[in-house]
Amino acid sequence: MTTTKIEFAVNMTCQKCVDLVRNTLTGIDGIENIDISLENNNVIVETNLPYSIIQEKIEQTGKKAILKGYGDTFSAVTMLGGNSGYTVNNKIMGVIRFTQTPDGCLIDGTIDGLTPGEHGIHIHECGDISQGCDSVGEHFNPNNTIHGGPKDDIFKRVNIIIYHVGDLGNIMVNDFGRATFRMIDKVIEIADIIGRSLVITEKPDDLGRGTNPKSKIDGNSGNKLACGIIARSSSLFQNTKKICACDGLTLWDERDKTFTNKHDYSKSSNNSKL
Repeated sequence: MTTTKIEFAVNMTCQKCVDLVRNTLTGIDGIENIDISLENNNVIVETNLPYSIIQEKIEQTGKKAILKGYGDTFSAVTMLGGNSGYTVNNKIMGVIRFTQTPDGCLIDGTIDGLTPGEHGIHIHECGDISQGCDSVGEHFNPNNTIHGGPKDDIFKRVNIIIYHVGDLGNIMVNDFGRATFRMIDKVIEIADIIGRSLVITEKPDDLGRGTNPKSKIDGNSGNKLACGIIARSSSLFQNTKKICACDGLTLWDERDKTFTNKHDYSKSSNNSKL
């Protein structure tokens, strides 16, 4: 399974803090390497696990953690809810990250506030949420093809006759309303999706295999529940910010302010965009 490196700022003050974080992460299945710098308050983890799981493990030590860089090449991020995205009921919150790897585009996300079960996930052509999800346009479909799914044959998916590039399939939401997912897409290039939007729908995507006329258009996946603009973000060592330029708060004060406002997922992304 494809691994990626994730960089966290962790509020460590002594070697005991370093040892505590290292011991907590050591031995976890899916973590291949851990590099910790007390001087820089940095923890870099090479893993095939979703970023949110690693962050939760670090914070179980009692240390604050903020994601600073994702992947060691070209990266992007989109937020659902808060000030950067749109949801129909203001309850859906999440962050989805993208990074380019030799195996394809890695998509890593955690979303809360959805109903249990499957929900469609798609990239849409426009990065415009001025009218909520009604202004994001159609599925990103540069080849003018019909709707399909990410597991369809790659040649069919990019062929002029067959499937959309923006068809990402479905995510599974657990009984607590959380979806945690990590997938590789072999068609998407991050340079092509920055400035577009990501959308979560109310129903599962039938991957173009249903009998409803909308099956070949959008997988008959129902209304758009949440959307966010895909923006360029920091990869490893690209984000050196320690004070937020917008309000002068330190990285840790900004995190606590965000947490107090209950924008939980913003704390792992508002310091990582460039």
